[in-house]
Amino acid sequence: MLKQVKTLSLDKEHIPRLLFRYAMPAIISMTAASIYNIADVMFIGRGVNALAIAGLSLTLPLMNISAAFGSMIGVGASTLISVKLGQKDMSTAEVALGNAVTLNTLIGVLYSILALIFLDPTLRFFGASEQTLPYAREYMQIILLGNVITHVYHGLNDNLRASGYPKKAMLATLTAVAMNLVLDPLFIFGFEWGIRGAAVATVLAQAAALSILLHHYSRKDSLLHFKKGIFAIRKGMPRNIISVGLAPFLMNVVNSLVIIIINRSFFEFGGDFAVGAYGIANRMVFLFIMIMFGFNQGMQPLVGFNYGAQQYKRVTEIFKLTFLCAFCVSVLAFIIAQFFPAAAVSLFTNDSTLARLTVEGLHIDLAVFPLVALPLVTSNFFQAIRKPGKAIFLSLTRQVIFLIPSLLILPRFFGVTGVWASMPVSDAASFIVAAILIMKQLKEFRKYYEING
Repeated sequence: MLKQVKTLSLDKEHIPRLLFRYAMPAIISMTAASIYNIADVMFIGRGVNALAIAGLSLTLPLMNISAAFGSMIGVGASTLISVKLGQKDMSTAEVALGNAVTLNTLIGVLYSILALIFLDPTLRFFGASEQTLPYAREYMQIILLGNVITHVYHGLNDNLRASGYPKKAMLATLTAVAMNLVLDPLFIFGFEWGIRGAAVATVLAQAAALSILLHHYSRKDSLLHFKKGIFAIRKGMPRNIISVGLAPFLMNVVNSLVIIIINRSFFEFGGDFAVGAYGIANRMVFLFIMIMFGFNQGMQPLVGFNYGAQQYKRVTEIFKLTFLCAFCVSVLAFIIAQFFPAAAVSLFTNDSTLARLTVEGLHIDLAVFPLVALPLVTSNFFQAIRKPGKAIFLSLTRQVIFLIPSLLILPRFFGVTGVWASMPVSDAASFIVAAILIMKQLKEFRKYYEING
């Protein structure tokens, strides 16, 4: 009962205290997840070679598409759970949990089968050369065999935060990270499994984290837990979950398309080493993006709950505080990229050519990075208040309308520099769109609470 009271007080407690209570475990989890990915690149770069880093970079679209399906179910279900808890509808929240597990399992199996069948031609389409294809293939074969574990783990972790257990969600993620950091050097250096060893370490680490989540949901004293009947697909539930989760799904799919274009462009204008440089830079940027996502994940259940309870003034205050925190993170990333990039890059490779290309790229890639915070938080905010159309629109304008045309045009004039420059150009444009959308939404909330008190 104590857990239920704590969960259902999200419309009363002090907002900064609430946000940091929910966000800090998520931030730690997301930062740890970034370190998890960074560790793979570091160990592969030093335990295999620079071409292996390029091969790993080529697997990102496949992994992002997998994540897209996982996010569609995980974010969709967790948002629905938050809203239903705000409405005190425990029965629907439990069904959403069970149906999310079923959907993630089915989709995960199907995706693995199709991806394994068409793996080589897919990687070639992504930009793999004869030198990088073997590395990308070896890594993805193992990852895809464990794809169901990844889907269910991430989905249940999203739901765990939404149902009021952010610290336990953090524990699961930290378990995965710790195991990966131990197993990566063991398999890569000790067993000499190369890039395949990194993939095995990733799957085993996620399996360990999943076991923690399964144990939690098997306990009857958990606020939401597994019970008979919730796993059977209920009429209308997949549609409700997917309609909300469609925004992150499309974001990840479009992001995968963008990464494909980026990798192909880097390969065309700079070769395998340019692809590897982007792989390192992307992992570094990902660290700060994940910290901002941590604040977003802390925001999501708070916004969803208060929106369901029609506490729109609190919803507005939560958004503003989340944006401020994300902005500070983006400024820190900008400072590191502009003033200390060489020190950061040295952690990944001792190849002088690859290091130089990465440093040059970081200067351009993060030129306007502080502007990224607003569209990033705004998109997640619209998901949390169940307005996926706006979240999808915001994401697609950044990726499709701004970034893809830039990637197709700028490199023709400026070569590799044009590929890097495409990213800050689209970031600046998406900032303007996000500002327009969020100001309009907050104005609507302000009118409501000024009239209703």
